[in-house]
Amino acid sequence: MSFSHLGLSEKVLAAVAATGYKTPTPIQDQAIPHVLARRDVLGIAQTGTGKTAAFVLPMLTMLETGRARARMPRTLILEPTRELAAQVEESFIKYGVNHNKLNVALIIGGVSFDDQDAKLMRGVDVLIATPGRLLDHNERGRLLLSGVELLVIDEADRMLDMGFIPDIERICKLVPFTRQTLFFTATMPPEIRRITEQFLSNPVRVEVSKPATTVAATTQLLARSGRDGAEKRDTLRRLIRSAEGMKNAIIFCNRKRDVATLHRSLLRHGFSVQALHGDMDQSARTAALEQFRKNEVTLLVASDVAARGLDIPDVSHIYNFDVPIHADDYVHRIGRTGRAGRAGVAITIVAGSNDAKAVAAIEKLIGQPIPFMDKIAGTPAEPQHEPRSEPRHEPRHEPRQTARPPQRGRHEHQRRPQQPERRPQPQQQQPAPVARIEDARPRRAPQPVRTPMDDGDSSHLPAFLLRPVPLKA
Repeated sequence: MSFSHLGLSEKVLAAVAATGYKTPTPIQDQAIPHVLARRDVLGIAQTGTGKTAAFVLPMLTMLETGRARARMPRTLILEPTRELAAQVEESFIKYGVNHNKLNVALIIGGVSFDDQDAKLMRGVDVLIATPGRLLDHNERGRLLLSGVELLVIDEADRMLDMGFIPDIERICKLVPFTRQTLFFTATMPPEIRRITEQFLSNPVRVEVSKPATTVAATTQLLARSGRDGAEKRDTLRRLIRSAEGMKNAIIFCNRKRDVATLHRSLLRHGFSVQALHGDMDQSARTAALEQFRKNEVTLLVASDVAARGLDIPDVSHIYNFDVPIHADDYVHRIGRTGRAGRAGVAITIVAGSNDAKAVAAIEKLIGQPIPFMDKIAGTPAEPQHEPRSEPRHEPRHEPRQTARPPQRGRHEHQRRPQQPERRPQPQQQQPAPVARIEDARPRRAPQPVRTPMDDGDSSHLPAFLLRPVPLKA
């Protein structure tokens, strides 16, 4: 089976053949005919199965007729991150090599408004944008969406999960209701079902894999570690050094500050590493990805900004330094390896009960257990927690008599002057329990006890004790 039966134009087929692809993937084989038939499509497929080409190839065929007008793009593609938007632009450049008059514009943050405005002024056939920057141009009156014929919402679950629902609703009101809409996603949470009823009109559901499934070629493993950050970093370093056949790896963290901390730590230990997170400016993010793609660096420490849709075909290992908070993110993270039929390894570091609960949610989502890997030589594992807990409980259960002598032995030189005064008296008066009470009283009022009192001498007594007290018969 080849691309020729899908209804694509000769120019597109020639570009596909030039790239070396001969057989369409299942999502491409099922989705492309419906897109060319102007049907709304809801495409569900695991990451790395060619969803981008499933809408890029038919769009190129459809755009061969007609022309764009100034500030009125013909098609609109929404992406959740700048990296994905730039990657889709590269796909149009690669597959649209025979479309000389095709104008593609990338509207993302971190780039000059003036340069983007100049592209919009010339007329755009394909507008690839992130929601925030797109609305900024629209509010400035620099962009009109009334001419959009085709709307693509890529990584739909991520768009909704990142809080873009209000922006997407605004954009959908700005484009014509007669538009054609395509949703492509790897997971299908309940929220997506409700949104598709609002955004799509009688869509064709194309599902080539079970929602939230992982690539079979990826070996998934768990590794135990202590909860402390230093222990987790030490465990990660040992995992990397003991990895077999590792060519490169992406290391995922949940928080951007952890990305920076881990990046500095790996650099100090001599690893070839680069960082990627949302707080970096666009030029730094692009440079980091290029270095990793060209194998100039071996490791890429990243937040979930790199988990969705990035096409880096030959990643051998994925390390989850933090167990993802949302189980769906696990599917996207490990989807960066095992792409295009290649084998891959995904290792998740588990530290503590909270991570264990998150792993249980992941196993429930993907429908399969994830085994723990064999103990690595020198890697701290569960026994690390035992020495911490034992000393805390031992003193509580031991009797006082066994606990005090070591303390007296350690501090004997500090208490020498006090021991002859306090302790000989109780030893001499041990048979008489009353003596202990008397010994206790002189501590409160030592002078009256030490000085014997004469019956006739009452000069030292308070006046109220000398007053006569009337007694009743």
